[in-house]
Amino acid sequence: MPLELFFVISLALLFDFLNGVHDSSNIVATMIASRAFRPGTALGLTAVANFLGPFLFGVAVATTIGDEVAQSNALSIEVIIACLVGAIVWNVLTWILGIPSSSSHALIGGMVGGVLAGAGFGAIKLRGLEKVIIALFASPLLGFFFGFLLTRLIHFLVQNAPMEINTFFKRGQLVTALAMAFSHGTNDAQKTMGIITLSLLIGGQIDRFQVPLWVVTLSAAAIGLGTALGGWKLIRTLGGRFYKIRPIHSFSTQMTSGAVILAASYLGLPVSTSQVVSSAIIGVGASESFGKVRWSVAEEIVTAWFITIPASALVSAGVYWVIMLFGW
Repeated sequence: MPLELFFVISLALLFDFLNGVHDSSNIVATMIASRAFRPGTALGLTAVANFLGPFLFGVAVATTIGDEVAQSNALSIEVIIACLVGAIVWNVLTWILGIPSSSSHALIGGMVGGVLAGAGFGAIKLRGLEKVIIALFASPLLGFFFGFLLTRLIHFLVQNAPMEINTFFKRGQLVTALAMAFSHGTNDAQKTMGIITLSLLIGGQIDRFQVPLWVVTLSAAAIGLGTALGGWKLIRTLGGRFYKIRPIHSFSTQMTSGAVILAASYLGLPVSTSQVVSSAIIGVGASESFGKVRWSVAEEIVTAWFITIPASALVSAGVYWVIMLFGW
């Protein structure tokens, strides 16, 4: 395998690892905040589920990312490097600042910026890019909507239940949190699989887009390891800054998020776990009272969502021009 291709795969796995660190908060924050599980236990369970998820739900998202967004025959390894560096830089910056921005947005922004700088507008598959953008921006609306409705339904069903019902919502999170972790593993790890497989195709290592098993295994391992290490700043943001999260909130958030993300994965739609979970938390809280939610925090997160794609696109375009300036 050429050295430059090995470098690209290493970058992709680094992005996958950081994605796991960055997004671990999305999976465990409400579970920890509601005191359903200790932090170490929560992160350990979800790390295992993140690792197993990519093996269970196919490669439809990987195909979308790697085969439906850009013309592979118009791309170069340098373009993929620029794409990944742009996404990694933005992920690290938002991680340091404790901002729950979207790794998926960062990757798509990095792809668009790198492809435009290195291959031009004609290399973009507009129908595929449109599909990705719609999925990224529609999924948080679905998270809010279904989180709102599900919580209203649960309140109606348990309105006369004794206080012991909280025990059910605490213990039930073992199932809902694992479902969400499986969904995160399959959707987010597949994005890395798509990039690595695209790189193998560009580098002449394969003759058609088909994800090898070793790519699935490495991608699953990288995101699982990242999840195990956790992103504590983001856990604090999602776990307590919106409102005081109780077991019913955590249960509803996890059930909603897992369902939305798994459905998207089945349809081959890359979505942002950060967006879906954050919007589900807001929807669950708003179902009880709109005044319950600290909307200033929600506004900060929404702002980060909208600036991530252009910011990571600019970074990746800049990286490509630097590579060309100094030679590869």
